Formats: sequence, C-alpha cells, structure tokens
Amino acid sequence: MIQKKTIKEISVLWKEDKKQYVKQSTLAAYVLILENHIYPTFGEMYELEENKVQEFALQKINNGLSKKSIKDILIVLKMILKFGVKHGYLDYKEWEIRFPTEDEKQHLEVLSISHQKRIMSFIQEHFTFKNLGIYICLSTGLRIGEVCALTWDDINIELGIISIKRTIERIYIIDGEKRHTELIINTPKTKNSIREIPITKELIRILKPLKKIVNGNYYILTNEEKPTEPRTYRNYYKKLMKDLNIPELKFHGLRHSFATRCIESNCDYKTVSVILGHSNISTTLDLYVHPNMGQKKKCIDRMIKGLKAKEYLRHEGSTKKGTWKILK
Repeated sequence: MIQKKTIKEISVLWKEDKKQYVKQSTLAAYVLILENHIYPTFGEMYELEENKVQEFALQKINNGLSKKSIKDILIVLKMILKFGVKHGYLDYKEWEIRFPTEDEKQHLEVLSISHQKRIMSFIQEHFTFKNLGIYICLSTGLRIGEVCALTWDDINIELGIISIKRTIERIYIIDGEKRHTELIINTPKTKNSIREIPITKELIRILKPLKKIVNGNYYILTNEEKPTEPRTYRNYYKKLMKDLNIPELKFHGLRHSFATRCIESNCDYKTVSVILGHSNISTTLDLYVHPNMGQKKKCIDRMIKGLKAKEYLRHEGSTKKGTWKILK
C-alpha cells in the first residue's frame, strides 16, 4: 500500500518530474507560487476539499491579488494534486472555484496619439541605442524581454522584417535554503511568440545606415556583446518618460499602445494577434477589441441596411419572374 503524502511532499516529487519538460523560467515561477502561496496554506494537508480552496481564493482577492494571479496559483495546485492522484498519494475530486462578478473590465492604459507621436519624434531627433528600442516597441509591439534580446542579425533590411527568436528575463531561484537571481536568455513566451514582424518605412530609414556598420552579433540596446536586462531598461524608460512629461505608463503599455493603434486603424484582428505573438486570437479580442456605442450603432445600421437590400433583391426577382410568366 502506498503511503499518503502531504501536498508539500507531493510537490517536491512533482517539481523533479516537471524539470524534464518545462523551461527553467517556468519552473522558477512555479517554485515562487509554491513558496509564497501554496505551502503556507495547504503544504501540510493530506487532502483538499473544495470549500478550503474557495475560501483561499476569496481571501487572496480580499488581500488585493488579481483574479489572473489567483487562477495561476490554482493551476499549479491542480497539477500537483493530479500528480498525487496518479501516483496514489492522495484522493482528489474536481472542484470549481467561483469569483466575485466584476462590474466592468479594467481600463487598458495606453499612450494618447499625441503622446505617442511626441515620443517617436523625440527619438528620431535624439538618437541613442536605448531610445531606438522604445521606437522599435512602438512600431512592432515587442515585449520588453524580446527587445532586450534583439541583436542586429535579427533585423533584415532587404526583406524589411524583424525576427523574434529570444527573450531575456531575470528569474528568482530557490534551491533549498539558497536563494538567488539569474539572468537568462531563452526562447520567447510561447511558440507563437517566435515570429517575423514587418518593419515600417520610418524604422527602416533609421536602421539602414546602422546595419552597414554594426556587428551583427551585438545586442541592439547596448550595441555591445553584452545585453541590458529588462529591469535596467525599464528604469531607463521611466526616466525618459518623466523627462518628456509623458503621464506614467508601464513599459508594457507601449505594446498595448501599438496594438490599440492597429485596432483603431481597422487592421484585421487575426493579423494583429499574429504580430503580437498571442497564443490565440481570443487574447487579442479580450484585451483590445471593445466597441464603443458609435461602433455598435454603425454595426446594427449596417445589418438593417443589408436586410433591406436582400428584401429588395428578392422583391425585384419575384416581380421579374411574374412579368416573364405574363409575357409567356
């Protein structure tokens, strides 16, 4: 008979198994979730009832944790429990956790068109390699880790494309009592994040003379063989925005601004999703497609107009058919 184990004991075995299949950064994220959230509440338990998990989720919400963060915690917890069931360490029944209804979707913070133009104009007039990275993000929607990992060889001026193949991130390593951080260069977030993005004419104009003189192996933001890390670049960006009197906006807001401008320009949603490297189009739709009342009215008017046109054609067709019968 297999001896029952606590959730913490099961998680140790689960981690060893997971090492074979996931990236180092993903495993590090799992470990943080275990240490900060799962162990303190569930670590010493031998079984887990739905009401305990429901109570945990509501408590985390009251403590200010986002619904997405709580769902991420529950995904890890569920993986551990299923691993435990598979190996006979515990019994587990599926549970469904409910969250309080949200009154409205959170407003996505983006640059205004005038602020975006001001930033891009400033960078064109005040070139530095770090400034160039911000211009690239506003022109392509790159994530901060992706632009930090970009090398000159990733830019093809002849074809007019930027290839996204890597990302840089600093991960928190917990190894027993030892704790430290590591800067790692890895493949992007998902397989869809490995992509090619067209370069705008304005960006080609900036990049073309540089490509003739730079070392292809060097990182764009430093123009050296050593990259800058996201934390350092984020601080540089904050200072630049402050100097330009641009309202405070997270670096990821540059990506949101790019996507929003694409949607405002009536770009095809699927194409925007592919450029952003989203794993599915629903992510793009949920984040960026929120029709206002004017757009809704226009949609309904178009539908009614289409109905009337079809009715008219049907009427015209039956009238002509009747006339043809009389003539015969």
